[in-house]
Amino acid sequence: MVSNTNVRAGRCHCGAVRFEVSLSDGFNSIRRCTCSYCRMRGAVVVMAEMGGVDILQGEEVLTTYRFHTGSAQHFFCSRCGIYTHHQRRSNQNLYAVNVACLDGMSPFDFSEVPVMDGVNHTSDTGKATRRAGTLRFTPAG
Repeated sequence: MVSNTNVRAGRCHCGAVRFEVSLSDGFNSIRRCTCSYCRMRGAVVVMAEMGGVDILQGEEVLTTYRFHTGSAQHFFCSRCGIYTHHQRRSNQNLYAVNVACLDGMSPFDFSEVPVMDGVNHTSDTGKATRRAGTLRFTPAG
């Protein structure tokens, strides 16, 4: 693996899909979203620019899902069902990558995760993206 800390290896649960990602701004872009789909999925994500996700293995087992406007493309392993990343709706030049798929990382590594208002999506309202709140994790004793 490259020594650059913004370059991370990742994989799905079963290991059929393996990838490398170049994070746009390290973990400074970490977030969750309140839209109906993200709310049900529950993933914590971090951003990579277009071309920043390199599928090393298993591209043929990736499947996609689109809803509402169809502009966001969500990628999953067709074997284990794990969401690995998606092309964002609000910025088609960015991918959001599931932190839980990155080697050695967990969503619980972050004490606070900004939660963005996806219910009132900027592409629907024409207004700037609004922060809906903060998800906090406090380890037990």
